[in-house]
Amino acid sequence: MPRNWAGNYEYTAPRIVTASTVDDVRRALAEPGRVRALGTRHSFTDLPDTTGTLVDVTGFAPEFELDEGAGTVTVPAGIRYGVLAVWLHERGWALRNMGSLPHINVGGATATGTHGSGDANPVLSASVRALRYVGADAEVHEVRRGDPDFDALVVGLGAYGIVVSLTLDLVPAFRLRQDLYTGVSWDAALARYDELTAAGYSVSVFSRWEEPSVGFVWVKTRLEADDDAVPDALLDGVRTHGEVSPFVEGDNATEIGGVPGPWLLRLPHFRLDAQPSLGDEIQTEYFVDRALAPAALDAVRALADGLRPLLFWTELRTAAADGLWLSPAYGRDSAIIHFTWYSDRPDDVVAAVARIEAALEPFGARPHWGKVHGFDRAAIERVHPRLADARAVFERLDPDGRFTNAHLERVGVREPR
Repeated sequence: MPRNWAGNYEYTAPRIVTASTVDDVRRALAEPGRVRALGTRHSFTDLPDTTGTLVDVTGFAPEFELDEGAGTVTVPAGIRYGVLAVWLHERGWALRNMGSLPHINVGGATATGTHGSGDANPVLSASVRALRYVGADAEVHEVRRGDPDFDALVVGLGAYGIVVSLTLDLVPAFRLRQDLYTGVSWDAALARYDELTAAGYSVSVFSRWEEPSVGFVWVKTRLEADDDAVPDALLDGVRTHGEVSPFVEGDNATEIGGVPGPWLLRLPHFRLDAQPSLGDEIQTEYFVDRALAPAALDAVRALADGLRPLLFWTELRTAAADGLWLSPAYGRDSAIIHFTWYSDRPDDVVAAVARIEAALEPFGARPHWGKVHGFDRAAIERVHPRLADARAVFERLDPDGRFTNAHLERVGVREPR
């Protein structure tokens, strides 16, 4: 059976079908048994898997419907963000934000609350204006922003149907530059955390939890003109000069050394035409209230010596609050603590994840839905105040549980069967 993108999970579904049209999806649902959607396979767990049929939605033609008056584009759920971005840029439009990897598909990313970075930038799901899905009745349904179920369904984890297309908010195309800062100390970063994360349109800190420096601060600055000045200092750190990318292997990062460029080649960390990150890896990620970030980061720092041998990089980012019920940033501006682990010691990674979750429990940490975590239903209920409301919507739309699976039942998104 095929594996996910990183190779750490092998799908167990007895049947995979590739859909290239909505009718293909409807035909798959006309057959008995459980069904789940499969995209670009960037989840790190059994979240997409099923005992029935996986419907691969990445085979839809890359056909987009641009509504310039409304400032929206309607896209197939299986399309990669990087492919969409090229098409939009050619027409003078942009997405407000993108994830680190342009390789991920729109439907899967929005269904799991995946994100980019930036104090004022919500998760990618917040750009969804409408979505169309094939439900348990094998019919096509549409829900739009403001409809009663909308806030439950956008970050819906595939728990109620197969999403086939989405309508996304757009902004006019813009330009950015990327700069790295080194020498920022933990003392300065925690004491002036809000100043650190507000240093650009999007800010990421790449760290291995060493002392005294946090590591590398990656600042994406939105430009009005290509010669806009950027500061040479950030807190107690300094801007590097030239192309420096010590935290990725090979030539796979978007251009960093202060070179202005279009949004689609600067918002992601990695190039669409290259293998992103390590590839062979395990990922974990948690969202905490941004106001609690310094204390939460200190709690993880106390574990650093035990984490570092397993860790490729930690990335620290931020996201603005949203109103989507199962978004990890629901109702609160968030600080995001991400871990990319080497994959050769998976049992040790699981143990490290348990220690991290214990350290972050006082801060109400919410896990990224598509990454490795140890939360069960009780733990998810403690941190997601609208879990029961979302579950009720999914149960109403799919009373026979065609779209449920062991993962969704384990974390309380669906009732057990």
